[in-house]
Amino acid sequence: MNSSALSRITTQRPLVIAHRGFSHVAPENTPASFRLALATGVDLVELDIHQTKDGELVVFHDRELDRTTDAVARWKRKHIRVNSKTAAEIQSLDAGAWFAPAFTGTQVPLLSQALDVIQNSAIALIERKSGDPLTLLKLLQDKALLTKVIVQSFDWCFLSQLHQLVPDLALAALGPPSRLSNGKKPRNFFRKLSLRTVLMAQKTGAKIVVWNKKISKRAVRFAHSRSLRVWTYTINDLKVATRLLKQGVDGFIRNNPPLIRKAIAN
Repeated sequence: MNSSALSRITTQRPLVIAHRGFSHVAPENTPASFRLALATGVDLVELDIHQTKDGELVVFHDRELDRTTDAVARWKRKHIRVNSKTAAEIQSLDAGAWFAPAFTGTQVPLLSQALDVIQNSAIALIERKSGDPLTLLKLLQDKALLTKVIVQSFDWCFLSQLHQLVPDLALAALGPPSRLSNGKKPRNFFRKLSLRTVLMAQKTGAKIVVWNKKISKRAVRFAHSRSLRVWTYTINDLKVATRLLKQGVDGFIRNNPPLIRKAIAN
């Protein structure tokens, strides 16, 4: 895809973002889920990444492999961490049968493989769950995608590190944060997006604040006055989506992307 992440971020209409792909109809964070999301015409496809034992980046949400693969059956124990296995071991697992028999044999994709699927017709919204900044940046640089993807994280220190290394990389500050830009754990952090939070998010170098549904029109207006966009997750209720649209929210992360278009069209 030729368009930059920045041009997509600044689109005036509300953006439709597929959560882990079209995870309502296919196993999350898999090529099938991404392709089905792309077929609906989404603006961005959100995915999650972890770093493996051998330093590779795989597309996976949980810290443990148990829920969405056959790892427990394969290795005869529970609570198997992603970072305890190599990428080859993880890709040997079945990541589709848990969802439906039709997806039996689905692999956990490498981030590089997922980007090959998504970037032809949309933009990847990469949520970093674990992994060091240099590994991610090298992969993006090697694929000439530094200005064509968006990286988000609840770890605002990680975002600050990315911004210092590559100021042009488009970042999204997920909140409430698990770690602040100074590396400290947040204290007395309210679940609702506040003006103070917007300012703190901007200090990471982020161009977007991504929050839960507890967003006020005042906070959105303040973010806009600071040239920040406000996206919200994971909105699967049309009434909630309609309310947030009226408050000026710029993007919606959803498991079932086509349904959000109904709210936008009204």
